Amino acid sequence: MIGTYFIIIAVLIGLAFIGLGISTFFGKKKKFPDTHIGKNKAMRERGISCAATTDRKERASYKPIEIKRGE
Repeated sequence: MIGTYFIIIAVLIGLAFIGLGISTFFGKKKKFPDTHIGKNKAMRERGISCAATTDRKERASYKPIEIKRGE
């Protein structure tokens, strides 16, 4: 009985994945959404950049501090 339910659920999940795949590959847009933060339009509008870019900017503006020792 449990095995029958498992098979039915597995088939339904498989059909859902196939449906998502078909809509992704044969959709009107014909392009995957850009998930890279640096190239994503919505992220750029919010002023969010990728970690590598942020690190590069921080390293460029780095100013070492002087530590005075108690002598």
